[in-house]
Amino acid sequence: MQFLVIGHDGTDEHALARRMSAREAHIAMGNKMRDAGTMLYAVARLDDNGKMVGSVLVCEFNSRADLDEWLQEEPYMTGNVWQKVEVHPCKVGPSFVDLKPTAQLQPKR
Repeated sequence: MQFLVIGHDGTDEHALARRMSAREAHIAMGNKMRDAGTMLYAVARLDDNGKMVGSVLVCEFNSRADLDEWLQEEPYMTGNVWQKVEVHPCKVGPSFVDLKPTAQLQPKR
């Protein structure tokens, strides 16, 4: 099953510091999940000033229970970065199934 996970960071003055403190472990876990085929895609959500304020991930787990088990270990959860998490079942569209990285596109001039 595929899931859209939206993590909302805290809004207090220490929120960004908590994110940065847990970020290396979060990325390391994400890399392992990507290599295992569990993490399909992920982005940091930004505010209007370019400050990181949350995350959006598309993941694949056998069940919602497996996703919930992962959340118990996710560094942004254990590090109190995400204050609210939304989970929605989803399905990656056919244009993006088996998408492989390609050369970075050059901007049009």
